Amino acid sequence: MKQMTEQNMINAFGGESQAHMRYIRFAEIAEKENYPNVARLFRAIADAETIHAFDHYQELKYLDGGRVANSMAAFGPGSTSKNLGLSIAGETFEIEEMYPAYIEVARFQNENSAKRSFEWSYGTEKEHKKLFEKAKLAIDKGMDAKLDAIQVCEVCGYTIEGSAPDTCPLCKAKKDKFKAYK
Repeated sequence: MKQMTEQNMINAFGGESQAHMRYIRFAEIAEKENYPNVARLFRAIADAETIHAFDHYQELKYLDGGRVANSMAAFGPGSTSKNLGLSIAGETFEIEEMYPAYIEVARFQNENSAKRSFEWSYGTEKEHKKLFEKAKLAIDKGMDAKLDAIQVCEVCGYTIEGSAPDTCPLCKAKKDKFKAYK
């Protein structure tokens, strides 16, 4: 893999790994604040971020030795409302800046496998942002979010509320590859 794409992949792995850990912590805080649906949302999305991190990591299987991951991460957890705001900001960064740039570099460098990994994450982060925005609206009104089952594709991490689609819109996995968080 060419150096720029490789470093972007390392950075994406770092960012997705940190998102997973943040969302697990945010789920614990939501539980303590008596927002079980938001806690469930954070856990589902944490698992989706793990799928992204593992996908990025797999693309780097040829590496040995240490590397430095430079990734944007939100710090300073607080209330569930604040944590949702941090989550929306992180997803927005990935949608508007990080993944579009990483995809273009991978495309330019003809790194198709890396491009696919970035595209799967990019497509999913859009859904995460929508779900976090829905949850924040409810929390800011003092209510738990009303959420149907959250479905996560175990192949690419695609996340959707409601019923699992017959085929994942990103990776084309069949319906049985979706895990429901109820």
